[in-house]
Amino acid sequence: MKATPLAIVAAGAVLATMPWLGLPPFYDSFLYLVLSWVVLATSWNILSGYAGYFSFGHGAFFGAGLYTTTTLAAKFDWPFLWTLPAAAGVAALLGLGLGAVVFRVKRVRGELFALLTLAVTFVLATIVLNTRIDGGPGVYLNSVPVPAIGPTQAGTFYLLALGAAVGTLLIAWGIVRSKFGAGLFAIHDDEDAAEVLGVPTYGYKLVALAISAGLAGVAGGIHALFISYVTASEVFSITVPLTVVLMSVLGGTRHWAGPAVGAVVITVLLYSFTAADYAIAGKAMMGAVLIATILFMPDGILLRVLKLFGYGRRPVAVRRRRDAADLGPHPGTEPSNAAGGGGDGSVIVGAAATAEPIALDSPSPAPSMVAAGSPSHRAFQSQSQSQSQSQSQWQSSASSVSSIPVASSAHRSSDVLLRAQDLSKSFKGVKALAGVDVEVRSGEILGLLGPNGSGKSTFINVVSGHYAASGGRVTFEGRELVGLPAHRIAQSGISRTYQIPRPFAHLSVLENVAVAAMFGGATLSARAATEEARRWLQFTGLEDKATARPDELNLHQRKFLELARALASRPRLVLLDEVLCGLTPSEIDGAVALIRRIRDQGATIVFVEHVMRAVMALTDRVVVFNHGQLLAEGTATDVMKRPDVMTAYLGRAHA
Repeated sequence: MKATPLAIVAAGAVLATMPWLGLPPFYDSFLYLVLSWVVLATSWNILSGYAGYFSFGHGAFFGAGLYTTTTLAAKFDWPFLWTLPAAAGVAALLGLGLGAVVFRVKRVRGELFALLTLAVTFVLATIVLNTRIDGGPGVYLNSVPVPAIGPTQAGTFYLLALGAAVGTLLIAWGIVRSKFGAGLFAIHDDEDAAEVLGVPTYGYKLVALAISAGLAGVAGGIHALFISYVTASEVFSITVPLTVVLMSVLGGTRHWAGPAVGAVVITVLLYSFTAADYAIAGKAMMGAVLIATILFMPDGILLRVLKLFGYGRRPVAVRRRRDAADLGPHPGTEPSNAAGGGGDGSVIVGAAATAEPIALDSPSPAPSMVAAGSPSHRAFQSQSQSQSQSQSQWQSSASSVSSIPVASSAHRSSDVLLRAQDLSKSFKGVKALAGVDVEVRSGEILGLLGPNGSGKSTFINVVSGHYAASGGRVTFEGRELVGLPAHRIAQSGISRTYQIPRPFAHLSVLENVAVAAMFGGATLSARAATEEARRWLQFTGLEDKATARPDELNLHQRKFLELARALASRPRLVLLDEVLCGLTPSEIDGAVALIRRIRDQGATIVFVEHVMRAVMALTDRVVVFNHGQLLAEGTATDVMKRPDVMTAYLGRAHA
C-alpha cells in the first residue's frame, strides 16, 4: 500500500477521535460542514478538473441524493444508513443517463456542457417541486432516528462526513495514479487526440461522471438528516455548483487534494465573516479570491505551495540500455515484468517513477538510410552536405537504441496490410476523398503525395478514425475498420502523427508518450508504459526533456515527440502526416534517418510529405492524390516523371 493512502487513512483515524474529546457540539457541526464541502468539491473535480468537462450540475446530483434519502427515510421508514447507498446509486444513475446522451454529441463541450448541466439542475428542481417527492411545502425528517455512531448527534454527523471525505479522497488519489486518471487528463487537454491514441473517451467520461455524481449523492444523503427539513428551493439553488467550482479552482484542479484544500479555506473564511456579522462582505471576498486565483495562481494554491517547497515534478531517471534484452518484450507478445510491468498502477500523471540507471553502450555508427550508390542515395546526398552539432547528438542517441521493437517481424512483402476500397469523405458536399483505392503492403514505406487540398491528410484522418468515412471500406489485417471508434482502431495496431503537433499541454513529455503506451496497441500497465516511454524518448533523442512540458520544446522536438508517442503504442502501421514540415535541412536529415530505422525494425509506414528529397530517399512506392482521387501509383522516380503528376503539382504552364 502506498504512503499517501496510508496517510489519508491515518489522518482520518486521528480525526475520528474528535467527538470523544468533550468539545462543544459546535466544533463537530462546523467540521461536518467543512468535510461535507470537501466531499462535494473533490467529487466535482473528478469529472470537471481531471477530464475538463466544466459542470454546473453538481447541485442536481447532490439534490438527487438528498431527496432519495429524504423520501426513503421519511416516507418509507428505511433505516437512515440504508438510504445512503441508494442515494449514491440514484445520483450515479442520473449522471449516467445525462452522460449517455450528452457525451454522444461531440459539439456539447465547454460552455455548452456547463449550461446544459445547469439546466438539468433546474429541471430536476421543477420535477421534485411539482410531484409528491416534495409537493411544495418541503419534507421534515425530525422523526427519523439518528444512528448512534458517535457520542452525540453532532458527533455522528461529523463521523459520517469524515468517512465520506476519507473515501472520496482515496478515490480521487487512486484515479490520479491509475491508467483511468491518465486517460482523463489526456481528455482534458485534447479529447480528439486522446481518442486517436486509444483512450476510450466516451466510456471514461461516463465512468468519471457516474463516480462524481455518486459521491455527491452520498454527501446529499447525509446532509438531508443533518438539516432535518428539506426544501427544493434551498437544495437546488446555484449555491452548491458555484461554491464547489470556487473551492476546486482555488485549491487546484490538477491535484487530487487541491479541491479539499480549497474547501477548507473557503469554509473557514465564510464562517469568519459570518460570525463577525459581515456575511455580505464575505461573499464579496470570495469573488475577489476567485479573481485573484485565476489571474495569479491558475494552477491553484496547493500546487503553488508544493512548488515553493520543491515538491513539483520529480526528475526522471532515464534508463539506458545494456543490450537488446533490456528493452522489453517484442510487439505482438504479451508484456512482461521485464518491461517494468507490475500492474500496480504506478504514477503516470503528475510525477514519474524512478529507475535504476543502466550503463550505456558506446554508440555504434548510424545505419545507412538508403543503399549506397543508388539514385535515391545520390539525390539525397547532393542536397545534404553537412550535419549540425545537434544532428550529431541525435544520431548518437538514436543509434544507441538500435534494437527497440516496433512491430512483430514484418518485412517488405507482397502481403497487403491495409486496403482502402472506394473510400470517400465529404464535408457538407465537398468531396475531400472521392472513391480512392489504396493498398499498403507489409513492411514498406508508402509515400502519399499530392498538392495541397488533394486529400492526403483526410485519408490519414479517415484511416485513423479521426473522421468517419462517408463511404467505402478500409480493412487492416483483414479486419473492417469503417464504423469502429478511433480508440478501437488505435488498439488494433495503427498509430499516427499530426501535421501540426498536438501534445497534451499539461502533461510532461514522458507522460505524453506513456499515455500512448497505455492505451494504444501495446495496452501496457502504468508502470510498464512509463518504462516504454523512456525507451522511445531515448530513441528520438528527447530523454533530457522527459520532465519538460510540451510548450518548452521547439518545433523539431515537438515533431519528434509526436513520433515517439506514435511509436510507443507498438504499432504495426504508422501514419506520418508531414512529420518533416517546418524542420531545417539538418533536422530533416535526422528525421529521415529515424524513419528509415523505424521501418528497418519492422514497421510499415504511410508517409505524407512534400519534401521530395526525403520522399525519394525513403519510399518504396508512392501514390499521388489530386482533388480527392488517385492520380498515379508506382516508384517515386517513375511517378514524378509523369506529365499528369507534374501538371497536378505545377499547373499546365509549367508541366
